[in-house]
Amino acid sequence: MDPVTISVVRGSLEQISDEMDQHLIRAAISPIISETNDCAHGIFHPTTGETIAQGRIGLPVFLASMQFTVQNVLRIAEAEGGFKPGDVWILNDPYVGGTHLQDVQLVAPFFHGDRLVALMASTGHWMDIGGSVAGGWAPTETEIHQEGLLIPAVKLYDGGVRNDALVKMFTANVRLPEEIAGDLSAMVNVFKVGTRGLETLIERYGVETLDACLDDMIQRSERQMRSYIQDIPDGSYAFEDMLDNDGIDDAPLALAIRVTVAGDRMSMDFTGTSPSCKGPLNLSRNTALSSCYVAIKHIFPDVPVNGGTFRPVEIVIPEGSIMAANYPTPVGGYLEIVGKVIDVVFGALSQAIPERTPAASFGTTGVMTVSGRNPRSGRFYVGVFPYPGGYGATKASDGLIHGNTPQSMANFMSIEMSEHRYPVRFDYFRMRGDSGGAGWHRGGCGSEYRIEARADCTVSVLGDRVDRPPFGIVGGGDAAANLVEFETGGETWTPAMRSKLEKQLLHAGEAVHVASPGGGGFGNPLDRDVAEVERDLNLGYIGRDTAERDYGAVVAEERSLGDRSVYKLDADATEANRLAHRRAAE
Repeated sequence: MDPVTISVVRGSLEQISDEMDQHLIRAAISPIISETNDCAHGIFHPTTGETIAQGRIGLPVFLASMQFTVQNVLRIAEAEGGFKPGDVWILNDPYVGGTHLQDVQLVAPFFHGDRLVALMASTGHWMDIGGSVAGGWAPTETEIHQEGLLIPAVKLYDGGVRNDALVKMFTANVRLPEEIAGDLSAMVNVFKVGTRGLETLIERYGVETLDACLDDMIQRSERQMRSYIQDIPDGSYAFEDMLDNDGIDDAPLALAIRVTVAGDRMSMDFTGTSPSCKGPLNLSRNTALSSCYVAIKHIFPDVPVNGGTFRPVEIVIPEGSIMAANYPTPVGGYLEIVGKVIDVVFGALSQAIPERTPAASFGTTGVMTVSGRNPRSGRFYVGVFPYPGGYGATKASDGLIHGNTPQSMANFMSIEMSEHRYPVRFDYFRMRGDSGGAGWHRGGCGSEYRIEARADCTVSVLGDRVDRPPFGIVGGGDAAANLVEFETGGETWTPAMRSKLEKQLLHAGEAVHVASPGGGGFGNPLDRDVAEVERDLNLGYIGRDTAERDYGAVVAEERSLGDRSVYKLDADATEANRLAHRRAAE
């Protein structure tokens, strides 16, 4: 194919997917989509179901898992006679699609005449899916049916006719029926946006050219990824990290990986990973594969994502492990394991290509849900608050401060909107100083906030990274660990499982304080530019103790400026002190 035509078609398909993202974000009723952007859209190959294009606003883990959803729905639809114009399939079955029950997926065909040209998919997080805990983030559940409503792959629309009885069944089983009905309608309408864009593209290029472009795009991404893998030194690179616990048994869970590179092929073997656990910290196999894809995409960001991108990578996932959940194993805390999978991929490949690989990010989505009856309206509410935190440093730069989780990219809902919708007050929402790992490049700082209840409510939290903080690489230091504290009955206390607690009652005036981890550092902190250390001190990124202990800084002057201190370092004395530290370490 002509490379200019390929480029224009690829850009057009990405633009169509972006418009689908934007349409749902603007049309959705629930803030989990309209504020948090907890959704994703893509266009897929009509025969193989492979990804062709994806929206750039949606969550990365959805964009990977939707390919598996589309491929499974394609198989199911073919067994039932094939797709028809106007069909829309719906499911949230994590063993067929991936992720967890809150993430509802729709799949629709795009026809030009009587020819199936492409498949489209939409994923949207439903604010509630039934189950024992409002919002669905339940750290003590032991089977999928406790987590909520399980929807198999079925037709929501059959030839353009909606199954109203099915919709009534959905709304009867959730705590927020009006919001869910509105979000579902918005998700279905997204396909009109996708259809309009694809029809315009066909008018310009024709079906035959579009078909050829789809195949060519997949092949080009595969060749590009193979070229990057070929640049990695051949060898085998192992790494292991731990989850704190599964929410029920207070014992660590191992994630082990061995990455082997041979020529233009890479394998990722997770043999040694812990067996499936009682609690919800399990992944379906599709989600585990998606997690690996997200990690690879972080390391090679310029490879366009489609079905060819990950063909050169073989992934071995042991049966019966926490990365291969089968029915009825719970999966509600899947994002915590996704973060660990990404981190162990980084940890292994940092041994081979440290110039490309980040240190560990803050690594926990740490979702807190607040629910109850609003005293003003009497209506039930559910507020969902995923962590922001610090990113790992790289050879190129310091880590991002206060970023969304790399595995999901879900936004934190705005403070103003949260206080308007729910009977809560944010006393502060700020950067968590001194939380990034020390290094030649410093890890990004996490965040912290305190929410006070203005009326009785129920709070659940599901996080990790308390016992084992995010790690640094190439000599960089670890970040600060996660912290969850409740303030009830005049006492401040930490949950028995540290960052996991289900249905804690808060009375008016009581509060919860959370502080997310930072990212790991990159390189020896004694090599960091003295001017950068001084800047970090004065911006509150690090404290004086850290500057002196980890960076070997010597403070020449400290003076008060309002409620903070301003520092000036002695560069010559600092270098002399660092030299002494290096000699002592030899």
